Amino acid sequence: MPDDLDAIIHAPARLRIMAALAASPDGSLLEFKRLRVLLGLTDGNLGAHIATLESAGYVAVTKDFEGKRPRTRIAATKAGHAAYRAHVAALRAILDGGDVG
Repeated sequence: MPDDLDAIIHAPARLRIMAALAASPDGSLLEFKRLRVLLGLTDGNLGAHIATLESAGYVAVTKDFEGKRPRTRIAATKAGHAAYRAHVAALRAILDGGDVG
């Protein structure tokens, strides 16, 4: 993998998660359920990918309650936004035939 590509973001599901979060206004939180439906992932699969992104500092996870129901929401961090933009730029360079890595 070229050096400019981020191995954590490069996994297809994590790239899609970051794309969905990057499309949201800065600092906005997406509910886990909404993200699951948008991406068509299972709870376990989405949870594992979010845990990987959270460990890397790319997303922040907020857990609270809405009434009596637990709610999990996710937002991209500043580091996550920056890593996503850099990864997309590296992909564009590859697609445009530029030198990467």
